[in-house]
Amino acid sequence: MKKFGYYPGCSLSGTGLEMDISTRAVAKELGIELWEVPDWNCCGASSAHVTDHNLALALPTRNLAIAEEAGVGLAVPCAACFVRCKASEKAVRESDEMKSRMEYITGRKYEGKYDTKNMLEIISEEVGIDSIKGKVKRPMKGLKAASYYGCLLVRPPEVTQFDDEEDPQSMDDIVKAIGGEAVNWNFKVECCGAAHPTALPKAGLQMTQAVLDDAKKNGAECIVCACPLCATNLDMRQVQIGKSKGVTYDLPVFYFTELLGMAIGLGPKTVGLKHHFVDPMPLLEKKGLLKDPVEKGEDKA
Repeated sequence: MKKFGYYPGCSLSGTGLEMDISTRAVAKELGIELWEVPDWNCCGASSAHVTDHNLALALPTRNLAIAEEAGVGLAVPCAACFVRCKASEKAVRESDEMKSRMEYITGRKYEGKYDTKNMLEIISEEVGIDSIKGKVKRPMKGLKAASYYGCLLVRPPEVTQFDDEEDPQSMDDIVKAIGGEAVNWNFKVECCGAAHPTALPKAGLQMTQAVLDDAKKNGAECIVCACPLCATNLDMRQVQIGKSKGVTYDLPVFYFTELLGMAIGLGPKTVGLKHHFVDPMPLLEKKGLLKDPVEKGEDKA
């Protein structure tokens, strides 16, 4: 069993609860041990990197140091948390002065011994696509999914060091491995608007709408993502945008771990499907993806 220090971050106990639920459930089934970092703190993704460079690096460094003390690297589900942790990891590895500064600020020694990885990276590379294929019990046959990576998961490449920054394929490969169809579309790495739909609604909602429009135009029946902020914008704002534009999107937004969990035999409640704004159950029922009995997750109803 592969062991990682698990850093859920702030969102996964609130708006991204279903990502936490499905990540833990899928990890257990795939032989990944997630040891939640004790007394973890916010990574500062929303504001610290704008206001104070030292604080922006120190916040993630403290979490990285706790994991390193335990002899493990961090597994980070949230794309924003991931890029902040990778930025601190890179800064400490490249500068002895910065390493000393971070040790002074955090009161902890951190050498950057282990690589920080996001959950998509761990599942696609550490577990592997072939292994995933062998575990599928409920193929997502006929499900047309737009894999949405967002602007942070693979960028900047010199920091994230994961997948292709213009045309990433890791999530598409997982969609295909579980029997789904990964649609070809144009907005897989475009920004969803981040926090702008709240702070600057007009501009932010236009960005969210552009992602939804392109997914729909290219035949997607759902969107699959790996970031709680992206999922919140695309899921929660969908009806609001649709009403203002006179359109109906009806595009369920899944975390990739939710679909993967369903495919390997977990039930809808087990992976958190009841927490969505756009109910994904009608689509799954329409595609006949809830009919087969499964070994685990008897909560399929």
